[in-house]
Amino acid sequence: MKDYYKILGVNRDASVDEIKKAYRQLAHQHHPDKGGDEKAFQEVSEAYQVLSDTDKRAQYDKFGRTFEGSQQGPSGFSWGWGQDASREDGFGFDFDFQDVGDIFEEFFGGNRQTGDQKRGRDIELDVTIPLEAVLNGTTERLRVSRFAACSRCQGVGGEPGTRVAECSSCRGTGEVQQIRRTPLGSFTQVTSCPECSGEGMRPQKPCNVCKGEGRVREAEDIQVQIPPGVDNNQMLRVQGKGDVGRKRGKIGDLYMKIRVKQHPVFERRGDDLFVRMPVMFSQAVLGDEIQVPTLEGDKVSLKVPSGSESGKVIRIAGKGIPHFAGIGRGSMFVQLDVQIPQKPTKQQKDLLERLKKEGL
Repeated sequence: MKDYYKILGVNRDASVDEIKKAYRQLAHQHHPDKGGDEKAFQEVSEAYQVLSDTDKRAQYDKFGRTFEGSQQGPSGFSWGWGQDASREDGFGFDFDFQDVGDIFEEFFGGNRQTGDQKRGRDIELDVTIPLEAVLNGTTERLRVSRFAACSRCQGVGGEPGTRVAECSSCRGTGEVQQIRRTPLGSFTQVTSCPECSGEGMRPQKPCNVCKGEGRVREAEDIQVQIPPGVDNNQMLRVQGKGDVGRKRGKIGDLYMKIRVKQHPVFERRGDDLFVRMPVMFSQAVLGDEIQVPTLEGDKVSLKVPSGSESGKVIRIAGKGIPHFAGIGRGSMFVQLDVQIPQKPTKQQKDLLERLKKEGL
């Protein structure tokens, strides 16, 4: 008897969500199109269909039946295929297509060749910039390893001067049919022809440089513009700088993941900046005007109100980070850090003693 709980790797008291999560992981792992074990994939799908349904699971737990995934299983269990499916013995059950709509779409309906499947791969790179570069944007020079069109065959994939003929495997359609056996029966799947990669045509003699791919890998130096206000971990897209697709396929894109370095003075929170400013005890008590550094490298004046306590935060509008793809800037918040002398001089001690007598 098959142990469906063991097949999915879950406990007998597992919730529906836990069963679904285990199923998704195992289905992707064992799917034949991804190099997995077809038999294991069938068992996982079969186990999920039973354990994900309350009634089927209760029957399985109670009677210990085995479900072999056929039209008529052992001991009268049957796979129902519609409202008229036989349930004479009380153990039949209808197959719920909604439960596995995603697997049909991904494994059976989603693999049909389309024009975009010749599209080149997107490339992702990490780009590190200093916080100062976020103010006005910056230009970065990147070296990218990517597929580019073959200069010998101009992306066709055949040796110059040779003809391109109809593919004998698919007879020019670019598609072939495959029959798959699943727990639900046999399915005919239309996929891209592996011989011509969905082209329908094959060069009489493959290009000596690209070996029929129509593209070659090369390193390219490109300049990219990073706009103001970009944030840490933000993804930027550069259109048409990914891999060239096979045999004149569409070009993929380049995605840059921005890494903004931490600043030794300023802390960024969204589009706002935070900075700690030391102030003397006398400045905090009496009030004063101090100079605060900015990310631009200059300084701005800030009025410290009299009686300010350590930790007080004062906002300076318009001195933060520019809003990405927008107008204006965030603010800069200055946190006052009242300095207490650790080793006061004799004169300072005398003054403090006098203040102490005055009740300060």
